[in-house]
Amino acid sequence: MAILNSDAEIASLLQRSRTIAVVGLSGNPSRDSHRVAAYLQKAGYTIIPVNPYLREALGEKAYPDLGSIGYPVDIVDVFRRPEFVPAIAEAAVRAGARALWLQFDTVDAEAEAAAGRTGLDVVLDRCIMVEHRRLA
Repeated sequence: MAILNSDAEIASLLQRSRTIAVVGLSGNPSRDSHRVAAYLQKAGYTIIPVNPYLREALGEKAYPDLGSIGYPVDIVDVFRRPEFVPAIAEAAVRAGARALWLQFDTVDAEAEAAAGRTGLDVVLDRCIMVEHRRLA
């Protein structure tokens, strides 16, 4: 496990990844999760919506949780409040994810500690869209 901080580490993660599960993806186009996922999809990533209240988003089948996807993903991008992060981090490990990306406002001390215990590469308190635009 590594907390990825440098531009080179984050750029490498983004370059070697193709599939991104977006936990908390909203069907509402005005929400950040929707805009970010749409951007990533247009950038060539396969987006997997994870939201128990959606059947599909951005033309992709939605799953109620990470365990329901049935195949590993490269990055689990989290748009949920920090109190949900420990359970999401554990589910990401069980689902075979390679990395956990915690968006702005999804991190507190407990969430960071939980993410650090996963064994996954972790990006903390950064927007994946902002970083992709900056580094791609």
